[in-house]
Amino acid sequence: MNSTHDELLPGAVYLVELCSGEQRHWQYLGPFGPENQRWWDIETEHEFGEASVLYAWKIIQRVE
Repeated sequence: MNSTHDELLPGAVYLVELCSGEQRHWQYLGPFGPENQRWWDIETEHEFGEASVLYAWKIIQRVE
């Protein structure tokens, strides 16, 4: 990931690019412990923690 968690706003939606080039919209849910940032994938309606993501990704921008 290319942003620090301090810059992320809980509840905000971000355009994220996966290592495959696929772009997704993820909503940042916030920290649930120091090593467990939580997200909601809007397309799949799946909540997950960063520790469970097994591929590289980066935030492109916050979606207004």
